[in-house]
Amino acid sequence: IEAVKACGEAGIRVKMITGDHAVTARAIARQLRLVNADVVLTGQDLALMSEDELRQRVQDVDVYARVNPEHKLLLVKLMQELDLIVAMTGDGVNDAPALKRADVGTAMGHNGTEAAKEAAEMVLADDNFASIAHAVEEGRTVYDNLKKAILFILPTNGGEALIILAAILFGFHQLPLTPVQILWVNMVTAVTLALSLAFEPPEQNVMQRQPRDAHEPMLTPHLIWRVGFVSVILMSGTFGLFIWEIDRGMSIEHARTVAVNTLVVFEIFYLFNSRYIKDSVLNWAGLTGNRYVLIAIAVLVILQLGFTYLGPMQSLFGTTGINFSIWLRILLVASSVLILVEMEKYFVRRAKAD
Repeated sequence: IEAVKACGEAGIRVKMITGDHAVTARAIARQLRLVNADVVLTGQDLALMSEDELRQRVQDVDVYARVNPEHKLLLVKLMQELDLIVAMTGDGVNDAPALKRADVGTAMGHNGTEAAKEAAEMVLADDNFASIAHAVEEGRTVYDNLKKAILFILPTNGGEALIILAAILFGFHQLPLTPVQILWVNMVTAVTLALSLAFEPPEQNVMQRQPRDAHEPMLTPHLIWRVGFVSVILMSGTFGLFIWEIDRGMSIEHARTVAVNTLVVFEIFYLFNSRYIKDSVLNWAGLTGNRYVLIAIAVLVILQLGFTYLGPMQSLFGTTGINFSIWLRILLVASSVLILVEMEKYFVRRAKAD
């Protein structure tokens, strides 16, 4: 009952297709609190209806009794023609055609026949409907986390490209970042920060959302805007501090060290933004809810200190030590991405609410 309720909140319509008597089916449907538990169509009713008549009713009717395998297959076909994503459960040989036709055929692991298991995309190991609801939650979480990781990685590359482009447009003969420094940034942030997003727990509203459009691309126009917006922020702050150090008469090695550290610290702050795509992260759970994020940041800080101060690393990457006041400047500039992206999220949420 709780799983059916959770599916309803997640925008998933649960339907019962059974070989049992209509009275039995209606009684169980009422116990399960299906959306429309009072109307039951039997196999005999389906045989008397044309496909067009059934197509008009298939979305509203949730209980089908005394049906045969052909009816199951027909119901799946008609729902798919209405652009619905259909998951079908079954255990017998007769269920195999419908399981094969469904978008997500789900066979029973304990009581299911081998034919049903072969025809299905997924096998339910414990034969428990509640496990399907848990699988939906897990699937949505995995999809969210993939999106978050991509949304985190792309502005890194976008910011780096814009920094090089800005240097060329402003006529700098020496670039703010060398190829080996860019390689370092990409390597350490992908291994530490981006990887930590794979361990993000489900968001609180993950099972209260309507299903996404199956044809929707991974990068929606809003997310493309977010990538561009963050890339410009990273470029502005990193290139700005690079110019600042050059104008102060500092060496190119010093200015590049500041630029690389600014870019990395930008990414540390932006990692918090990336934990929630739309919701605000400025709360205790948002800042500390994923311990892997905190571990990744600690590891990255150690790596960056080695990158900046260790002699072999300085020789390899062309860096030099910087003093405490410069670190404060870097932190001040880099923290701007956290505030600006949270402001952007706020205005997007407000626009959608209106």
